[in-house]
Amino acid sequence: MTSKLCVVAAGGTGGHMFPAEALSRELAGRGWRIVLATDRRGEAYAQNFPAEERIALDAATGRGPIGMAKAGLAITRGVVQARSALKRLDAAVVVGFGGYPSAPALLAALSQGRPTLLHEQNAVLGRTNRWLSPYVGAVASSFPNLQKVPQGVGARVTLVGNPVRADIRALGERAFVAPTGDGPIHVLVTGGSQGSRILSDTVPQALAALPDTLRTRLRVQQQSRPETLEAARAVYAQAGITAEIAPFFSDMARRLSQAHLVIGRAGASTCSELAAAGLPSLLIPLKIAMDDHQRFNALSLVQAGGAEMVLEDEVTVDRLTASLDAMLSAPARLSAMSAGARSAALPDATSDLADMVEAVAI
Repeated sequence: MTSKLCVVAAGGTGGHMFPAEALSRELAGRGWRIVLATDRRGEAYAQNFPAEERIALDAATGRGPIGMAKAGLAITRGVVQARSALKRLDAAVVVGFGGYPSAPALLAALSQGRPTLLHEQNAVLGRTNRWLSPYVGAVASSFPNLQKVPQGVGARVTLVGNPVRADIRALGERAFVAPTGDGPIHVLVTGGSQGSRILSDTVPQALAALPDTLRTRLRVQQQSRPETLEAARAVYAQAGITAEIAPFFSDMARRLSQAHLVIGRAGASTCSELAAAGLPSLLIPLKIAMDDHQRFNALSLVQAGGAEMVLEDEVTVDRLTASLDAMLSAPARLSAMSAGARSAALPDATSDLADMVEAVAI
């Protein structure tokens, strides 16, 4: 057991905060003390964060000369705040998870000669992580073939994976059972807490256009944008498809455990959870994602044989119907895709990342 203190620095989005929380719980279980450094947005994801203290650091991003100047001043103020906090806390290590609010804590740690480590959730180094990666002690990657790695940094990148919630990681222990005979086919459509517009509009029509032999067996659960709920329900009802549609599902592990196929975006957490659960998927990467990182996230599952990818510009009802028909009418293919997804899983990501932190902090 140790009484060392780790400062976890993360930007104010769920993509940054959730893996930061998973690492913090693992380290706390090993006897570490945890302090969280984030911004006001991050507080929304930190209600249950296992930190003895939270540091609110100034940080910003901006466009144009004036915006960049303001961002530089904000980060400078944040670094001054962080230097004082790290000295007071006697931090043994600072771990950054990306996002601009992670920059001041890491810069302060580097200026004081403290051990540092970065974790990148996506298959492309985010801009803050890309900027700081040449200077930190080590870089932990969630996906193989990490993109936009600065020259000379590659040798310090270690593949550990993306921490996945325990209830979803546990799904990997069950055997995937493909639909059989005339039995039901369970399709789960995700798209974030507010649903994705292109999925809300297109997927119901694509499923409704499937042959009768498949359509009558469908059991669909779909996250949909609030303004498209009724339209989606009408499409499914007219097609005779049993469907449950809601803006948000809180019991995602249970729904994943029933699914034969998942249709969704390709965020880092989504791809890591699909691999951990060993689930076949049809992925439509978000076109406007920074540096096209969702496409690279999806590629890891596609190359492992666990997913099919359709780029946003290629999405039509006919295109999706053709892909869905080919997958849902071939149980053996779904089973093979499940095995492919499972082969891409890194279920020990949280403990491996904690091991890295402890090694860097020595």
